[in-house]
Amino acid sequence: MRPVPPKSSSKPTGLDCRMAVLGADVRLTPHRREVFQVLAQSTDHPTAYDVFARVKDRSPNISLATVYNCLEHLTTSGAIKQVHVERSQSRYCANLHEHVHFHCDSCGQVSDALPTTDFNPAQFWKLPNGARITHTDVAVRGLCPDCAKKQSKSRR
Repeated sequence: MRPVPPKSSSKPTGLDCRMAVLGADVRLTPHRREVFQVLAQSTDHPTAYDVFARVKDRSPNISLATVYNCLEHLTTSGAIKQVHVERSQSRYCANLHEHVHFHCDSCGQVSDALPTTDFNPAQFWKLPNGARITHTDVAVRGLCPDCAKKQSKSRR
């Protein structure tokens, strides 16, 4: 009777599951895992520099170039989204559910804004006949609750 190898106690991570669902063929290096983990735990849509600062605590030997490479691979594979806010640095988002990004014009905060009901962009936007949506990239701008309060108080 052959010995049975011990079962691995490590459970698949969120990134492993996401990559399996996406069918992406990307080698999941330790640095890519760390970068993804930082993004999965973030709600502030960090820039590459922010990700670098946060990953540096976990992986002291990582370089900024490696963080950029990890972000590029994760974005290209569909594991994360790159968020563009006009002329500012790109930000990154691990939330792949249908949503838009709310950008505060005062403090620069970027946050997710989820639809309140089922949302089909093809039915919401008046598109050319025969158009097919492959992804959406919508930003909503205004004032976050804190900045709106400050502005209201300063006008009194």
